[in-house]
Amino acid sequence: MTKTNVAVIFYSMGGTNVQLAKWAKAGAEENGAEVRLLKVQELAPDSVIEGNETWSKTVEQTKDIPVATSDDIEWADAIIFSAPTRFGTVPSQLKQFIDMQGPIWSQGKTVNKVVSAMTSAQNPHGGQEATLLSLYTVMMHWGAIIVTPGYSDPVVMNAGGNPYGTSVSVDQSGNMVEDVEGSVKYQAKRTVSIAEMVKNGTK
Repeated sequence: MTKTNVAVIFYSMGGTNVQLAKWAKAGAEENGAEVRLLKVQELAPDSVIEGNETWSKTVEQTKDIPVATSDDIEWADAIIFSAPTRFGTVPSQLKQFIDMQGPIWSQGKTVNKVVSAMTSAQNPHGGQEATLLSLYTVMMHWGAIIVTPGYSDPVVMNAGGNPYGTSVSVDQSGNMVEDVEGSVKYQAKRTVSIAEMVKNGTK
């Protein structure tokens, strides 16, 4: 039985979703997956980024992480997205990456990809659930198989109880409010398990 390929694809301005993605990578690897940790291309001009200390720090810290491509989507059996909410939907950087997948989508190469997602916002009602739902709408167009944590493990409730995917609130100092590491790793492991079933045709 071959390993399940997982692409963990993130966008992060303040560093929160970098950490979520790293926890997802760890969880997937603990479940035996082959994992690629990837970022989407930054679109903001350097002049804007350089004027924001936190943003600049995140760019520097992630400079050696590869930028996701269509080849990564084709390679992956499962994809875990992590990105902050922007007015109830995903950031433009992630949206552009998704929009650029038209050629492989039209060839049916996104069909049956197993997909899950995580997000963050500065408050619990800042669009976390809407962001995940908007991303999953796109995944329906892809023909992907959406895997959410639901309430399938107590760790989900311990992290705030978002059944659509792990989400975390971030305070004004950039610190995560809820303890979500366990939930992220559980969500990644669940995603890998479902992807293995799909890949190997088992139940």
